[in-house]
Amino acid sequence: MQLALDGISKKVGAEDWLYEMSLAPRSRAVTVLLGATQAGKTSLMRIMAGLDAPSRGRVQVDGRDVTGMPVRERNVAMVYQQFINYPSLKVADNIASPMKLRGESNIEQRVRELAQRLHIESVLDRLPAELSGGQQQRVALARALAKQAPLMLLDEPLVNLDYKLREELRDELSLLFAAGDSTVIYATTEPGEALLLGGYTAVLDAGELLQYGPTAQVFHAPRSLRVARAFSDPPMNLISAEAASLGVKLLSGPALSIPLPAAASKSLTIGVRAGSLRVERHDGDVALPGTVELAEISGSDTFVHVETAVGEVVAQLTGVHYFALGASITLYLHPEQVYVFDSAGALLVAPDGSGAKTS
Repeated sequence: MQLALDGISKKVGAEDWLYEMSLAPRSRAVTVLLGATQAGKTSLMRIMAGLDAPSRGRVQVDGRDVTGMPVRERNVAMVYQQFINYPSLKVADNIASPMKLRGESNIEQRVRELAQRLHIESVLDRLPAELSGGQQQRVALARALAKQAPLMLLDEPLVNLDYKLREELRDELSLLFAAGDSTVIYATTEPGEALLLGGYTAVLDAGELLQYGPTAQVFHAPRSLRVARAFSDPPMNLISAEAASLGVKLLSGPALSIPLPAAASKSLTIGVRAGSLRVERHDGDVALPGTVELAEISGSDTFVHVETAVGEVVAQLTGVHYFALGASITLYLHPEQVYVFDSAGALLVAPDGSGAKTS
């Protein structure tokens, strides 16, 4: 199934909820809608599903205009943040409900197969109210998969689960999506979730579609500062700089040997991902001396906030490290791992060399 949004926008009263955009998610693949709260993800998914109509533009499925077609006439499966199940039906009947509507045979066997894949086979005879939040969401996912819809929409389905359950279900969902034939649209606020799911990513911000493409490509070559901010966790370090004879000069800091396009503006911003900063010096590195403002351990990584001459930067160090507050520290970065944005926020140079040519 090929879904295509052609010049759609959404206006509610005098307020623009979605600015004009066109998007054709890759068929039978996962597309992640990535953006902060109120970026427009849910509004966009409701238009895709037929729950809302766009103010302008068309929604097409396999070349057919379905803009005015209500959701009940479309073959769409949806999973929401809330644990939405039929409260009076046992788990097995919840999962079986879309198969019964289609008049399928071997329903019991199919229900057990889905339950095993989502590790809920032991609760098939229970009511939803007797389940944990994680189990209830697994039931909702199993029912959505049972529908075998060509379009599956998941609106932040893991946001109400605890950290451990989110990690478990992310891994399982990646495998489930890869094994299915549906076009999957998955909304999230978390860059890490987009990277784990892979596929394709559409970055949204304040109702605008900023960039769409293979997830790895969008992450490694964000076409603008807005995309870089949205697709970085922890946030990308952004440092004021200017064009210089040798490349880029950090304001109040060192110069970096980075070839710039001939038409580069004088005023620049460089971006450095937290994982690109180190405490060990490598050949070609540039030093950023400073003092430790905060050090926090998260899982197997240590995040160090350092006040330097160019402002506060955050380094993500692999492993557990201990730093005294106020202690002197020197961070190192390599010019080849730096992003450069022009005065308008457009990408000029990316670490992989693709720069502003990235689509």
